[in-house]
Amino acid sequence: MAQIPNLDNAALNLTALREQSQKELLSIIKSIRGKKCLVIDPKLAGTLSLILQTSALKEYGTELRILSADPLQTECPKVVYLVRSQLNFMKFVANQIKNDESKGLQREYHLYFVPRRIVACEKILEEEKVHQKLTIGEYPLYLVPLDEDVLSLELDYSLQECLIEGDTSSVWHVAKAIHKLEFAFGVIPNIRAKGVASTKAAELLNHMQLEDPVSMDNMGIPEIDTVILLDREVDMVTPMCSQLTYEGLLDEMLEIHNGSVEVDASIMGAQQDGKKVKVPLNSSDKLYKEIRDLNLHVVVQVVRQKATSIQQDYAEVKSTNTQSVSELKDFVKRLHSLPEIARHVNLAQHLQSFAAKPAFHARVEIEQIILEAQTYETCYEYIEEIIQKQEPIETVLRLLVLFSLTNGGLPKKNFDYLRREILHSYGFEHMPLLYNLEKAGLVKRQESRTNWPVISRALQLIVDIKDPENPDDIAYIFAGYAPLSIRLVQHAVRSGWRSIEELLKLLPGPHMDLKRVRCLDH
Repeated sequence: MAQIPNLDNAALNLTALREQSQKELLSIIKSIRGKKCLVIDPKLAGTLSLILQTSALKEYGTELRILSADPLQTECPKVVYLVRSQLNFMKFVANQIKNDESKGLQREYHLYFVPRRIVACEKILEEEKVHQKLTIGEYPLYLVPLDEDVLSLELDYSLQECLIEGDTSSVWHVAKAIHKLEFAFGVIPNIRAKGVASTKAAELLNHMQLEDPVSMDNMGIPEIDTVILLDREVDMVTPMCSQLTYEGLLDEMLEIHNGSVEVDASIMGAQQDGKKVKVPLNSSDKLYKEIRDLNLHVVVQVVRQKATSIQQDYAEVKSTNTQSVSELKDFVKRLHSLPEIARHVNLAQHLQSFAAKPAFHARVEIEQIILEAQTYETCYEYIEEIIQKQEPIETVLRLLVLFSLTNGGLPKKNFDYLRREILHSYGFEHMPLLYNLEKAGLVKRQESRTNWPVISRALQLIVDIKDPENPDDIAYIFAGYAPLSIRLVQHAVRSGWRSIEELLKLLPGPHMDLKRVRCLDH
């Protein structure tokens, strides 16, 4: 299970927010008396491990199971399903209940939707004729603290739902999550939003305040001054680029889930090839907090220096008897950090084995050429080449999307050719994926000139990083590209949208700048 993040140094009292989520879950568990089996959907299991220890659930006679298509294996007379509001999970729940009935098992069934129940899910339960057998409730888990400066709604599929499926329910969840924050920290006086979904979320937030007002008189000065809402659609360029920081590469190559990465035990120095181990990554690890935003080559230097320093101190302690008590205490304290250092030495060396490959350097270089809109033919030929080499399809599609976004699409002849080559190289089963990328506007035929060079110059997105070890601009994380969304946030914080009003019109969706205190004062 993931390590519960240390939130002691958070700017807001996120511990209280987490404790409220703990209290609400335990209240559900305690309300169902006796021995029970708690069945959690797979993604939610990881999320809950960031909120409370499983031992807290077991104190109330609770067995834990992960929801799957298989029959439920438990002797408990009561079953509590805790699942996100996804249609496929309703089939799993229905099939498990039917399987129990076919065996003559009689149980008491409860279903709690996270964060709220939706009609479409309940309709499936009715069609499967199990709705009446369930006691249904909600567990309103909206924001999960991943670290002292990061809150997540854990809505993995919200972009796909909004752009491809036309399901905008996640926008309501965003507004509800912010409104819950306001009950803890006061009404947020300034809202700046950009994009269709973000402006809709801002409107919903205002509506929620009118329907279920947070009392401004009792809250005092709001702890949050401004909320900035940006659609992912406004900046699809950044997630297509390769990050070069330690944390960024960990996510690129190992994928960070619930504040940890899963790696082969042998990478961490254990003699257990094939066995997977979870390595926690959050600010509870002081060394990780120090190095996570540094470039990888700097991280390797830092962790090796720390390890060497402790080894030298150890040799000195062994060879002399003149150490004072305070010096010995300091050495012992540093010695305790050795496992932490060893962990990051192993991880950094593993990442370096990938990042040092010519293919990785070539990819980063071609990304910069695409971002700088330098040579169309060079970029086109590179993408054509990696398709023919059958490099991972994710690599191909990320570069293709980046190329399309910065060029305003591809000429029809090139678009059709690359699409055909991808299907021939990787299989026609990828046709729906290519269709969805086109539907979302991520890969498209060129219809007009691109605005990218204008946007890039106006927001200074391309920066010459002279000293990567001591950078003075956020662009260092992408080898000289400053994320568009970060530049927008910087402007929003400094002067609001007014100073870049005309530029915002070149980006997808409407924008909004609201002052809320006076208009919502009671």
